[in-house]
Amino acid sequence: MQSARPFVRDGKFLVSKVHASSDLRASIKKAVDLIGGFDKAIVPGDTVTIKPNLNTADPYPASSDASFVEALGRNILDAGADKIQIAESSMVTASTREASSRVGLTEVAERLGADIVFLEEQPYTKVRIADGKFLKETHIGKPLLDIGTLVLAPCLKTHKYARFTASMKLLVGWMNRQDRVKMHMSHLEEKVVELASFFHPVLIVMDARKVFVTGGPASGRVEEPGMILASGDMVSIDVQGVRILQTFNADNKLNMDVWDLPQVRRAKELKIGASSDDDIDVIEEH
Repeated sequence: MQSARPFVRDGKFLVSKVHASSDLRASIKKAVDLIGGFDKAIVPGDTVTIKPNLNTADPYPASSDASFVEALGRNILDAGADKIQIAESSMVTASTREASSRVGLTEVAERLGADIVFLEEQPYTKVRIADGKFLKETHIGKPLLDIGTLVLAPCLKTHKYARFTASMKLLVGWMNRQDRVKMHMSHLEEKVVELASFFHPVLIVMDARKVFVTGGPASGRVEEPGMILASGDMVSIDVQGVRILQTFNADNKLNMDVWDLPQVRRAKELKIGASSDDDIDVIEEH
């Protein structure tokens, strides 16, 4: 797993926030340029794995907007990547292959020359979570042991069980389905973070053009911040994402300081990224 931290300046994790235009490819590039550019994350000849949000085939922002994934993929290829693969597994009762087709991701993969790995169709392998307290081991799709450079493409939304879904929660889709059911029985939010600690994305590009501010993950009240965020640190970008959700007057479970939310608090305990606002440098377009 790649563990480089290219998007750090003066000891602080960089997070960019830009207003999305109709040119998604340019907007995503601008967001990543503000923290240093795709060239800092992508080495020419790389195989890059993109993790979208395809928990269901419900419309964006429940699922990834296929055009966003395509625009991200185009930027990755422009940076010199040799190959893109998209890896995902939908919710327990759903076919990822069918969901991918319904939301248009299969067509996007074809246009990008990318492979799609439907994880429930692949073998799973047991892995240990080094710092796990509530989740000491789990099973992930075996192809994920060799994923090259990892780029996360989360949607931003509230979640009726985990309070919010952003980059850390996104990685639950890579567990096998039996483990996902069990993890919801207790300490879900802490387990989300412990699982995320196993993976080391080099770049996160968050789609916050539309968000759920109630409910989630499949439905909820939709608001339109119109933002795209980019960072190399899951904690930093999740903190900034939650603050976007908190700007809306909505009935959800985010009415507290973001650093007190169980996901963020556990991430701070595990030291997988930023531990306070002092560790984060937010860069906004002018």
